[in-house]
Amino acid sequence: MDSLIELKNCGVTRNQKWLVRGVSLKVSQGQIVTLIGPNGSGKSTTAKMALGILKPDEGSNSIKDNIKISYVPQKISIDWSLPLRVLDFMNLIEKHKISEITDALNMTGIKHLIYRDVRNLSGGEFQRLLMSRAIVKKPNFLVLDEPVQGVDYPGEIALYKTIQEIVKNINCGILLISHNLHVVMSQTDHVICLNGHVCCSGVPKSIVKEPEYIKLFGKNIDPTLAFYQHEHDHEHLPDGSVDHSH
Repeated sequence: MDSLIELKNCGVTRNQKWLVRGVSLKVSQGQIVTLIGPNGSGKSTTAKMALGILKPDEGSNSIKDNIKISYVPQKISIDWSLPLRVLDFMNLIEKHKISEITDALNMTGIKHLIYRDVRNLSGGEFQRLLMSRAIVKKPNFLVLDEPVQGVDYPGEIALYKTIQEIVKNINCGILLISHNLHVVMSQTDHVICLNGHVCCSGVPKSIVKEPEYIKLFGKNIDPTLAFYQHEHDHEHLPDGSVDHSH
């Protein structure tokens, strides 16, 4: 399977300190790769290398020629005193045909909000709007930086289902950055745990039969979510160094 983007043993250093090092990953068309890790682990730095906006200080990052790339940031600053409709927001950076906009809004389930003031959207609706703006040009590669942060459990499941629809409809590759270290989107093809370097990687497994999640959510756990089992052969010491003796 041809890779849309690939990082090979990549690292970034600032002020004689490695922000992240030894990261290898690739994302192919129709594939979802989830990047997890604690705050400050290098997830955003890795995403910037994958997007091609940050050159690694060691290793190499490659992006397939002539692909369209979109990015949904973790945070966005808007002057909420300005009246801004969903339609206007979709056209902020570049002008799109109304049919393209309605298609994108329909894919994320908010077509009915096209003339709604952005200030009046809920957190989940605004996340869907950010996704809509990112997919309106039908990208080949899409980076979603913590898209479910600050959204409740039902909202998280709904957004994950929306992401599944995006992959199905436009067949793009997705790099999904998540704040949750143990529960990931079940459709994830590969999970990478990052903490300054790749601590472990693998595939998620169903949480439907996991006792701790049944206790937490009851027996009707949505199959949209999956459990990721960490297998680290080391621990991180308070000074940031890695102890392999464990």
